[in-house]
Amino acid sequence: MAVWPKDPDPGALQAHFAPTDPDPRREITRTPWVRRVIKSRAFQFLLILPNQIIFWIVITAGLFGVAAPTRNFSTVITWYIWFCAVFLLMVGIGRAWCAMCPFGGFAEWIQRRTFWRRNPTSMTLGRRWSQKLSRYGLLPSVLLFIILTYFEEYFNIAGPGVPRYTSYLVLSVITIALISFLVLERRSFCRYLCPLSALIGTVGATGMVTGFRTRNRSVCLECKTKDCMRGSEKGYPCPWFEWPGSATSNLMCGLCSECFKSCPSDNIGLYVQKPLTSVIRPLRRRWDVAVAVILLMGLVVFQQLNALPVYATVDNWLNAVTHYPGYPNPIDYIIAIATVAGIVVGYVLLIKKGFADHEKEHDSTLSQWLTPVGYGLIPLVAADYLARQLPRFFDHMLRIVPALSDPFDVGWNLFGTAKSPLYGVHLLSTAGVVRSQSIVIAVGALASIYATWHISRRDFGSLTKRVSAVQFAGVLLSALIGVAMVWLYVAMAGAE
Repeated sequence: MAVWPKDPDPGALQAHFAPTDPDPRREITRTPWVRRVIKSRAFQFLLILPNQIIFWIVITAGLFGVAAPTRNFSTVITWYIWFCAVFLLMVGIGRAWCAMCPFGGFAEWIQRRTFWRRNPTSMTLGRRWSQKLSRYGLLPSVLLFIILTYFEEYFNIAGPGVPRYTSYLVLSVITIALISFLVLERRSFCRYLCPLSALIGTVGATGMVTGFRTRNRSVCLECKTKDCMRGSEKGYPCPWFEWPGSATSNLMCGLCSECFKSCPSDNIGLYVQKPLTSVIRPLRRRWDVAVAVILLMGLVVFQQLNALPVYATVDNWLNAVTHYPGYPNPIDYIIAIATVAGIVVGYVLLIKKGFADHEKEHDSTLSQWLTPVGYGLIPLVAADYLARQLPRFFDHMLRIVPALSDPFDVGWNLFGTAKSPLYGVHLLSTAGVVRSQSIVIAVGALASIYATWHISRRDFGSLTKRVSAVQFAGVLLSALIGVAMVWLYVAMAGAE
């Protein structure tokens, strides 16, 4: 995490800046009314409040509502609508969900002891996240997401299963977030521990919002106060420990707008960008991002395999051998994820061995070769996670209509829709769902091919003279993975 000295050396900071100032024509906050809204201290509170209300209704409905999961407001909105909506936000915008997240929002209100006003004191021990652990970046978040997904599969929470399990899951995340906010400084939980952070950060790189950036590099270089990082009477120090002057991707901008409010020189704006910009153009690619992408791909491929009839046969056999009582067996769960990751790493090792310059082969590291490949796979992984949500969305999304009328199972009919025939309406046929999944994967594969081609041309120039060969090898990997994913969705036949 960045910690600034009292008088940072402008020369030392120069290397951390983006190579050019952002295009002013792409600035959202140059529009006066948008600027006024985001400058308001109540801005993020008003973003979070609707989700906060919905999630407490979700918790209550899951605990006390109708027992049938397909009619319970908690399970219907969480697993048929919310998850798909979050992935659309990731792919299209970036960390938009982080700006309105009820988990971090609730904990932050308590930590700051205010809903939106600038409070100079916070209710937290203010412990710093371990510097040793910070070297691993997003990996703790990925591991927690893998663990959480296992328990979701084990208890069939997103089946959807027993509604109260959904409430327990949401309450668990809120509790962990609250404890973290009371112990650790700022939004350390959101940056390092939130199970969704790695997924949103990596998949969000495809999005069209850059995050908050400095308008003029020279103004930032001359700034002595660094209020964006240290805070001021107008705003809190960046909760994500980011500096808008050094950002070349949207990876860690939580869109909280504190830097926008704090800057004494009015030198920060919110910008849009072309899709895939944060995949292709970051100056400093991170190895933890690449590893996170590959592990996340292994996880979503497991979920595809898990929907095939053959998987149940293998899992039941393994349970009989190991005397494990649940589904899925943790052994094949881990093996499936590790196998996908191993295939990608093995492919990268072959590329390294085949195309590295002879004099550089032993000097270059696996990380130098793996990191660009991992970034190139981001659009394909984003597409796969989105495609995996489509069966539930298209088959059951309209069940929210009757669920809204009586969310707590007390006999209400608030909107006259408690007996709505929309309960049984599917937006697409099974064949239509499979086609939609195949189209999403095809778009993701093409985007990965495009990203890989451009990334390889820049990142492998110092490692090999055969850059074109590496480009084709990366393109082939993206194409093969895309074909495999489409085949799995066809074999799944719209399974949820």
